[in-house]
Amino acid sequence: YLFVTPVLKGIVVTLELTVIAMVAGIVLGVVLAVMRLSPNRLLSGSAWIYIWFFRGTPVLVQLTFWYVGIAYLYPTLTFGIPFGPAFYTINANALITSFVAAALGLSLNEGAYMAEIVRAGIISVDEGQTEAAQSLGMNKIQTLRRIVLPQAMRIIIPPTGNETISMLKTTSLVITIALADLFTATQNISNTNYQIVPLLLVASIWYLFFTSVMTIGQYY
Repeated sequence: YLFVTPVLKGIVVTLELTVIAMVAGIVLGVVLAVMRLSPNRLLSGSAWIYIWFFRGTPVLVQLTFWYVGIAYLYPTLTFGIPFGPAFYTINANALITSFVAAALGLSLNEGAYMAEIVRAGIISVDEGQTEAAQSLGMNKIQTLRRIVLPQAMRIIIPPTGNETISMLKTTSLVITIALADLFTATQNISNTNYQIVPLLLVASIWYLFFTSVMTIGQYY
């Protein structure tokens, strides 16, 4: 069953979710980390609440909320002028598909963890580096982009590799929202032929293969 069509399609979905969630999570994590370190209490407080909430609730709950909760709260989504005419209305179930729900849930959750990783990397850079950059006339954005983040990468990259490997395996939770990823595909097959253990081994072999490749990439 290693190379049957449903399993191969499930692998594609798993890899797509992993890439989307990590790219979005890293971008969101950088933004949140900068907000956390801001002297502005509103920005730092907002980032802290976000991180507190998404790290404090299970990924499974978040996935289910995005898949079921949005359609429950807002059966139809209307786009237009507030308190004015509506230009476009769409059914929430049509907009929030299982793939969209999975991508949203995993990305937003990953952003909270990446924020703390990026923040740790930023504060590891000596404050004198920032002061030296400012003395050369750089503004805060230039200092962050040219001086701080490049040096922080040696702290950020190793745990980011671990997060990517973890994310690949976390995608298996999308079975609860009926998205046909690798694990769901193998489970669907085993539900029809009752070859439960062989199909579990198929999923495990593929997960081991991809995590091994990622581990090698992380090393280099």
